[in-house]
Amino acid sequence: MLKQTTKELLQNSKNLLAFSAGVDSTALLFLLLENEIPFDIAIVDYSLREQSKEEVSYAKELAKRYGFAYFVKNAPDIKSNFEATAREVRYDFFEELISSRNYENLLTAHHLGDKLEWMLMQFCKGAGCVELCGMSEIELREEYKLIRPLLHLDKTELLAYLDKNNIKYFIDASNSDEKYSRNIFRKKYAQPLLAEYRSGIEKSFEYLETDKAALIQEEKILKKNALACFRKGSSRSNIYHIDKYLKSLGHMISKEQRQLLREQKSLVVGRKYIVAEAGEYICIAPYIKKEKLAKEFKEKMRLLKVDPKLRGYLSEDVEAVEFLSLLLA
Repeated sequence: MLKQTTKELLQNSKNLLAFSAGVDSTALLFLLLENEIPFDIAIVDYSLREQSKEEVSYAKELAKRYGFAYFVKNAPDIKSNFEATAREVRYDFFEELISSRNYENLLTAHHLGDKLEWMLMQFCKGAGCVELCGMSEIELREEYKLIRPLLHLDKTELLAYLDKNNIKYFIDASNSDEKYSRNIFRKKYAQPLLAEYRSGIEKSFEYLETDKAALIQEEKILKKNALACFRKGSSRSNIYHIDKYLKSLGHMISKEQRQLLREQKSLVVGRKYIVAEAGEYICIAPYIKKEKLAKEFKEKMRLLKVDPKLRGYLSEDVEAVEFLSLLLA
Protein backbone atom coordinates (compact mmCIF):
# COMPACT_ATOMS: atom_id res chain seq x y z
CA MET A 1 0.00 0.00 0.00
CA LEU A 2 2.95 2.34 0.51
CA LYS A 3 4.48 3.81 -2.64
CA GLN A 4 7.85 2.39 -3.67
CA THR A 5 9.36 5.88 -3.67
CA THR A 6 8.17 6.39 -0.09
CA LYS A 7 9.67 3.09 1.03
CA GLU A 8 13.02 3.97 -0.51
CA LEU A 9 12.98 7.40 1.12
CA LEU A 10 12.18 6.09 4.60
CA GLN A 11 14.07 2.79 4.82
CA ASN A 12 17.45 4.43 5.42
CA SER A 13 16.20 7.39 7.46
CA LYS A 14 15.53 8.11 11.11
CA ASN A 15 11.75 8.52 11.37
CA LEU A 16 9.35 9.72 14.05
CA LEU A 17 5.68 8.70 13.68
CA ALA A 18 2.97 10.98 15.07
CA PHE A 19 0.76 8.31 16.67
CA SER A 20 -2.74 8.53 18.14
CA ALA A 21 -3.86 4.85 18.17
CA GLY A 22 -6.69 5.77 15.79
CA VAL A 23 -7.44 4.14 12.45
CA ASP A 24 -5.02 6.17 10.33
CA SER A 25 -1.89 6.21 12.50
CA THR A 26 -2.34 2.56 13.54
CA ALA A 27 -2.55 1.52 9.88
CA LEU A 28 0.57 3.54 9.10
CA LEU A 29 2.45 2.03 12.04
CA PHE A 30 1.78 -1.54 10.84
CA LEU A 31 2.55 -0.65 7.22
CA LEU A 32 5.92 0.70 8.37
CA LEU A 33 6.57 -2.54 10.27
CA GLU A 34 5.46 -4.59 7.27
CA ASN A 35 7.95 -2.77 5.03
CA GLU A 36 10.81 -2.91 7.57
CA ILE A 37 10.99 0.86 7.86
CA PRO A 38 12.65 2.02 11.12
CA PHE A 39 10.70 4.45 13.31
CA ASP A 40 9.80 5.53 16.83
CA ILE A 41 6.45 6.96 17.93
CA ALA A 42 5.22 10.05 19.78
CA ILE A 43 1.74 10.40 21.26
CA VAL A 44 0.00 13.32 23.00
CA ASP A 45 -2.51 12.78 25.80
CA TYR A 46 -4.93 15.72 26.09
CA SER A 47 -6.76 13.99 28.99
CA LEU A 48 -10.17 14.92 27.58
CA ARG A 49 -11.46 11.36 27.27
CA GLU A 50 -11.16 8.31 29.54
CA GLN A 51 -10.13 6.35 26.45
CA SER A 52 -6.98 8.45 26.03
CA LYS A 53 -5.23 6.52 28.81
CA GLU A 54 -5.99 3.27 26.99
CA GLU A 55 -4.56 4.73 23.78
CA VAL A 56 -1.31 5.64 25.54
CA SER A 57 -1.15 2.16 27.08
CA TYR A 58 -1.63 0.66 23.61
CA ALA A 59 1.24 2.78 22.28
CA LYS A 60 3.49 1.50 25.08
CA GLU A 61 2.37 -2.07 24.43
CA LEU A 62 3.18 -1.82 20.72
CA ALA A 63 6.58 -0.26 21.45
CA LYS A 64 7.47 -3.10 23.81
CA ARG A 65 6.20 -5.77 21.40
CA TYR A 66 7.96 -4.47 18.30
CA GLY A 67 11.05 -2.85 19.80
CA PHE A 68 10.74 0.82 18.90
CA ALA A 69 10.90 3.79 21.27
CA TYR A 70 7.80 5.70 22.36
CA PHE A 71 7.42 9.20 23.77
CA VAL A 72 4.36 10.56 25.59
CA LYS A 73 3.38 14.20 26.13
CA ASN A 74 0.77 15.05 28.75
CA ALA A 75 -0.73 18.22 27.31
CA PRO A 76 -1.59 21.16 29.59
CA ASP A 77 -5.22 22.12 30.12
CA ILE A 78 -6.33 24.03 27.02
CA LYS A 79 -8.81 26.77 27.87
CA SER A 80 -9.75 28.13 24.43
CA ASN A 81 -9.27 27.70 20.68
CA PHE A 82 -8.69 24.01 21.29
CA GLU A 83 -7.85 22.78 17.78
CA ALA A 84 -5.23 25.43 17.03
CA THR A 85 -3.66 25.27 20.50
CA ALA A 86 -3.63 21.47 20.50
CA ARG A 87 -1.85 21.51 17.15
CA GLU A 88 0.75 23.90 18.52
CA VAL A 89 1.30 21.70 21.60
CA ARG A 90 1.58 18.64 19.39
CA TYR A 91 4.08 20.07 16.94
CA ASP A 92 6.17 21.70 19.67
CA PHE A 93 6.49 18.23 21.21
CA PHE A 94 7.37 16.55 17.92
CA GLU A 95 9.93 19.20 17.01
CA GLU A 96 11.54 19.04 20.44
CA LEU A 97 12.05 15.30 19.92
CA ILE A 98 13.29 15.81 16.36
CA SER A 99 15.84 18.37 17.52
CA SER A 100 17.08 16.49 20.58
CA ARG A 101 17.17 13.02 18.96
CA ASN A 102 18.12 13.94 15.39
CA TYR A 103 15.11 12.53 13.54
CA GLU A 104 15.15 13.27 9.84
CA ASN A 105 11.45 12.79 9.08
CA LEU A 106 8.15 13.33 10.88
CA LEU A 107 5.51 10.94 9.57
CA THR A 108 1.80 11.76 9.83
CA ALA A 109 -1.12 9.59 8.78
CA HIS A 110 -3.10 12.10 6.72
CA HIS A 111 -4.93 10.40 3.87
CA LEU A 112 -6.83 11.39 0.72
CA GLY A 113 -10.01 12.15 2.67
CA ASP A 114 -8.11 14.62 4.87
CA LYS A 115 -6.71 16.32 1.78
CA LEU A 116 -10.18 16.70 0.22
CA GLU A 117 -11.68 17.85 3.51
CA TRP A 118 -9.01 20.57 3.79
CA MET A 119 -9.57 21.65 0.19
CA LEU A 120 -13.33 22.00 0.68
CA MET A 121 -12.87 24.01 3.87
CA GLN A 122 -10.41 26.37 2.19
CA PHE A 123 -12.68 26.73 -0.86
CA CYS A 124 -15.58 27.77 1.35
CA LYS A 125 -13.42 30.29 3.24
CA GLY A 126 -12.16 31.87 0.03
CA ALA A 127 -8.94 30.45 -1.36
CA GLY A 128 -6.88 30.21 -4.52
CA CYS A 129 -5.12 27.37 -6.27
CA VAL A 130 -2.16 27.28 -3.90
CA GLU A 131 -4.30 26.94 -0.76
CA LEU A 132 -6.63 24.43 -2.42
CA CYS A 133 -3.68 22.11 -3.07
CA GLY A 134 -3.35 21.85 0.69
CA MET A 135 -1.33 18.93 1.94
CA SER A 136 1.67 17.65 0.01
CA GLU A 137 3.26 14.24 0.38
CA ILE A 138 6.57 15.82 1.35
CA GLU A 139 7.06 19.22 2.96
CA LEU A 140 10.44 20.65 3.89
CA ARG A 141 10.44 22.09 7.39
CA GLU A 142 13.18 23.95 9.22
CA GLU A 143 15.02 20.91 10.59
CA TYR A 144 13.20 17.94 9.07
CA LYS A 145 10.88 16.63 6.35
CA LEU A 146 7.17 16.26 7.08
CA ILE A 147 6.06 13.17 5.16
CA ARG A 148 2.52 11.89 4.64
CA PRO A 149 2.90 8.34 3.28
CA LEU A 150 -0.88 7.65 3.13
CA LEU A 151 -1.97 10.68 1.11
CA HIS A 152 -2.83 8.51 -1.92
CA LEU A 153 -5.11 6.20 0.12
CA ASP A 154 -8.70 6.51 1.30
CA LYS A 155 -9.77 5.79 4.88
CA THR A 156 -11.89 2.85 3.72
CA GLU A 157 -8.70 1.17 2.48
CA LEU A 158 -6.99 1.74 5.81
CA LEU A 159 -9.97 0.26 7.70
CA ALA A 160 -10.03 -2.73 5.37
CA TYR A 161 -6.29 -3.30 5.97
CA LEU A 162 -6.71 -3.20 9.76
CA ASP A 163 -9.76 -5.45 9.77
CA LYS A 164 -8.19 -7.96 7.40
CA ASN A 165 -5.16 -8.27 9.67
CA ASN A 166 -7.16 -8.21 12.94
CA ILE A 167 -5.27 -5.15 14.16
CA LYS A 168 -6.60 -3.29 17.19
CA TYR A 169 -7.34 0.43 16.87
CA PHE A 170 -9.39 3.07 18.68
CA ILE A 171 -12.20 5.33 17.49
CA ASP A 172 -12.04 8.88 18.85
CA ALA A 173 -15.62 9.98 19.54
CA SER A 174 -14.64 13.64 19.06
CA ASN A 175 -14.16 12.90 15.34
CA SER A 176 -17.96 12.74 15.07
CA ASP A 177 -18.65 15.84 17.14
CA GLU A 178 -20.19 18.40 14.80
CA LYS A 179 -19.14 21.35 16.94
CA TYR A 180 -15.92 21.05 14.92
CA SER A 181 -16.45 22.27 11.36
CA ARG A 182 -13.92 19.79 9.97
CA ASN A 183 -16.17 16.93 11.10
CA ILE A 184 -19.14 18.44 9.27
CA PHE A 185 -17.10 18.78 6.08
CA ARG A 186 -15.84 15.21 6.44
CA LYS A 187 -19.21 13.57 7.09
CA LYS A 188 -21.46 15.60 4.80
CA TYR A 189 -19.17 16.35 1.88
CA ALA A 190 -15.71 14.77 1.71
CA GLN A 191 -16.68 11.16 2.40
CA PRO A 192 -19.70 11.07 0.02
CA LEU A 193 -17.71 12.79 -2.75
CA LEU A 194 -14.81 10.36 -2.45
CA ALA A 195 -17.17 7.39 -2.50
CA GLU A 196 -18.69 8.64 -5.77
CA TYR A 197 -15.92 10.51 -7.59
CA ARG A 198 -12.56 9.31 -6.28
CA SER A 199 -10.69 8.96 -9.59
CA GLY A 200 -11.76 12.43 -10.73
CA ILE A 201 -10.78 13.95 -7.38
CA GLU A 202 -7.31 12.37 -7.57
CA LYS A 203 -6.87 13.71 -11.10
CA SER A 204 -7.99 17.20 -10.01
CA PHE A 205 -5.37 17.24 -7.27
CA GLU A 206 -2.72 16.32 -9.85
CA TYR A 207 -3.81 19.28 -12.02
CA LEU A 208 -3.83 21.60 -9.01
CA GLU A 209 -0.27 20.60 -8.12
CA THR A 210 0.82 21.32 -11.70
CA ASP A 211 -0.93 24.71 -11.67
CA LYS A 212 0.62 25.56 -8.31
CA ALA A 213 4.09 24.86 -9.68
CA ALA A 214 3.40 27.22 -12.59
CA LEU A 215 2.05 29.97 -10.33
CA ILE A 216 4.69 29.92 -7.64
CA GLN A 217 8.38 30.26 -8.32
CA GLU A 218 10.31 28.75 -5.45
CA GLU A 219 12.59 31.25 -3.72
CA LYS A 220 15.61 30.23 -1.70
CA ILE A 221 15.31 31.14 1.97
CA LEU A 222 18.51 32.90 3.08
CA LYS A 223 19.20 32.58 6.81
CA LYS A 224 21.41 33.87 9.56
CA ASN A 225 20.50 32.58 12.99
CA ALA A 226 16.76 33.32 13.49
CA LEU A 227 16.56 35.82 10.62
CA ALA A 228 15.16 34.48 7.34
CA CYS A 229 14.94 36.44 4.08
CA PHE A 230 13.74 35.77 0.56
CA ARG A 231 13.54 37.91 -2.57
CA LYS A 232 10.16 39.58 -3.14
CA GLY A 233 7.93 38.40 -5.98
CA SER A 234 4.23 38.78 -6.63
CA SER A 235 1.91 39.24 -3.66
CA ARG A 236 0.64 35.69 -4.25
CA SER A 237 4.14 34.26 -4.21
CA ASN A 238 5.16 36.28 -1.16
CA ILE A 239 2.23 34.99 0.91
CA TYR A 240 3.01 31.44 -0.14
CA HIS A 241 6.63 31.67 1.03
CA ILE A 242 5.74 33.45 4.27
CA ASP A 243 3.12 30.81 5.02
CA LYS A 244 5.47 27.96 4.16
CA TYR A 245 8.31 29.31 6.30
CA LEU A 246 6.10 30.03 9.32
CA LYS A 247 4.60 26.55 9.02
CA SER A 248 8.14 25.18 9.21
CA LEU A 249 8.34 26.94 12.59
CA GLY A 250 5.02 25.42 13.65
CA HIS A 251 2.88 28.53 13.13
CA MET A 252 -0.10 28.77 10.77
CA ILE A 253 -1.22 32.19 9.54
CA SER A 254 -4.92 33.02 9.52
CA LYS A 255 -7.10 34.30 6.69
CA GLU A 256 -7.08 37.77 8.28
CA GLN A 257 -3.28 37.76 8.54
CA ARG A 258 -3.00 36.78 4.87
CA GLN A 259 -5.08 39.80 3.92
CA LEU A 260 -3.05 42.13 6.13
CA LEU A 261 0.19 40.80 4.62
CA ARG A 262 -1.13 41.80 1.18
CA GLU A 263 -1.92 45.31 2.39
CA GLN A 264 0.94 46.13 4.75
CA LYS A 265 4.72 46.22 4.48
CA SER A 266 5.16 44.77 7.96
CA LEU A 267 3.07 42.66 10.31
CA VAL A 268 3.54 41.08 13.73
CA VAL A 269 2.16 37.54 13.44
CA GLY A 270 0.87 35.71 16.48
CA ARG A 271 2.82 38.08 18.75
CA LYS A 272 5.84 35.89 18.01
CA TYR A 273 7.15 36.81 14.56
CA ILE A 274 7.70 39.95 12.55
CA VAL A 275 7.30 39.82 8.77
CA ALA A 276 8.68 42.95 7.12
CA GLU A 277 9.89 44.20 3.74
CA ALA A 278 13.51 45.36 3.51
CA GLY A 279 14.62 46.57 0.09
CA GLU A 280 14.04 43.79 -2.43
CA TYR A 281 13.59 41.20 0.33
CA ILE A 282 11.01 40.04 2.81
CA CYS A 283 12.41 39.24 6.24
CA ILE A 284 10.97 37.04 8.98
CA ALA A 285 12.35 37.05 12.52
CA PRO A 286 11.25 36.69 16.14
CA TYR A 287 9.36 39.77 17.27
CA ILE A 288 11.14 41.60 20.08
CA LYS A 289 9.65 44.88 21.20
CA LYS A 290 12.17 47.43 22.43
CA GLU A 291 11.46 50.97 23.54
CA LYS A 292 15.04 52.22 23.43
CA LEU A 293 17.75 51.44 20.90
CA ALA A 294 21.27 52.86 20.61
CA LYS A 295 21.38 56.02 18.50
CA GLU A 296 24.10 54.63 16.21
CA PHE A 297 22.15 51.42 15.65
CA LYS A 298 18.93 53.33 14.86
CA GLU A 299 20.76 55.43 12.29
CA LYS A 300 22.22 52.32 10.63
CA MET A 301 18.75 50.76 10.44
CA ARG A 302 17.32 53.98 9.04
CA LEU A 303 19.91 54.08 6.26
CA LEU A 304 19.20 50.44 5.43
CA LYS A 305 15.45 51.24 5.49
CA VAL A 306 14.79 48.40 7.94
CA ASP A 307 11.28 48.41 9.41
CA PRO A 308 11.21 49.56 13.08
CA LYS A 309 9.43 46.38 14.21
CA LEU A 310 12.32 44.27 12.88
CA ARG A 311 14.95 46.31 14.72
CA GLY A 312 14.25 44.80 18.14
CA TYR A 313 15.49 41.39 17.08
CA LEU A 314 18.40 42.80 15.04
CA SER A 315 19.60 44.82 18.04
CA GLU A 316 20.34 41.50 19.78
CA ASP A 317 22.01 39.72 16.85
CA VAL A 318 25.14 41.33 15.43
CA GLU A 319 25.63 38.50 12.91
CA ALA A 320 22.12 38.98 11.53
CA VAL A 321 22.74 42.73 11.15
CA GLU A 322 25.93 42.08 9.19
CA PHE A 323 24.15 39.49 7.05
CA LEU A 324 21.24 41.81 6.26
CA SER A 325 23.57 44.74 5.57
CA LEU A 326 25.40 42.68 2.92
CA LEU A 327 22.13 41.43 1.49
CA LEU A 328 20.74 44.95 1.06
CA ALA A 329 23.99 46.55 -0.14
